[in-house]
Amino acid sequence: MAEIIQKDGTWTFDGDTVRIVPGRDKGVSLLRQTLGELAVPLGALAGIAFESGKKGGRLRLRLRDGADPLLQVTGGRLEGANDPYQLAVDSDRSGVAEYLVDEVRNALLLDQVPTGPVDRFLLPGPSIPVSAAAGDGSVTFDGEQIRIEWNWKTEESKRSAGPVTIPLKDVQKVKWQPSAGLENGFLRFVVPQAATTAPAKYDLHAVELWGFKKDPLMALVGAAVAARLDRGESVLTGPADSTPAPPAPADPADHDVLLRRLRELGELHQAGILDADEFKEAKQAILKRLQ
Repeated sequence: MAEIIQKDGTWTFDGDTVRIVPGRDKGVSLLRQTLGELAVPLGALAGIAFESGKKGGRLRLRLRDGADPLLQVTGGRLEGANDPYQLAVDSDRSGVAEYLVDEVRNALLLDQVPTGPVDRFLLPGPSIPVSAAAGDGSVTFDGEQIRIEWNWKTEESKRSAGPVTIPLKDVQKVKWQPSAGLENGFLRFVVPQAATTAPAKYDLHAVELWGFKKDPLMALVGAAVAARLDRGESVLTGPADSTPAPPAPADPADHDVLLRRLRELGELHQAGILDADEFKEAKQAILKRLQ
């Protein structure tokens, strides 16, 4: 098993799943704290990288398009601090980070995981019930219906209409847009029976976002809804019960890769980058793959 523990969080890889646990440091974003632990199956990954710098580095996971409802809803527009698939790494742990990268890459290679898009979500999305308050309203989703309530800052025509309840079956898709510059953002639930071209400020099925700290939490609500939509065009593009083809046999060259990695681990241990326990676990993981 490969593991790296940092202030931002802990990443663990057991050969099948990358587990991401957000840290408790005050610098960890509210979105990541609220989202909680993520279990990313190997089949959902398109790649992993470690970007080194003078004062440390950063681990980045790249998921296959369509695998995660949160990424699908946000369209990759979550800022760095809110991106759960990034981890800030201290300079003295760069060797451990590189080892984790190698472990994941070797597993992707051995299992012949494709990097292309998938036709169904491979992650379950945020747990429900989920709620968030930001901008001109608050939204709650219990798995069957969405309830929007307005606050004192809501435009009068929306506030006078009162709370809005939207059955999940009426929602076609979810749109989330962060605020940018002078442009406000929004979380919008597209309901064909009540289609409108009105700005979010006047749309009863949208919450307007003004660029404050809690705005990203609306993305969690949107992702939870998207994950439970039956087959909206913007969410699923193929059969939900499709089964991927079995992986092809590993190439003999992969055996050499693992042997080389064993030698590198020994060098990291001798250099003091990996302690005895880390070296033992890493060595056992590679020996297991050589069997």
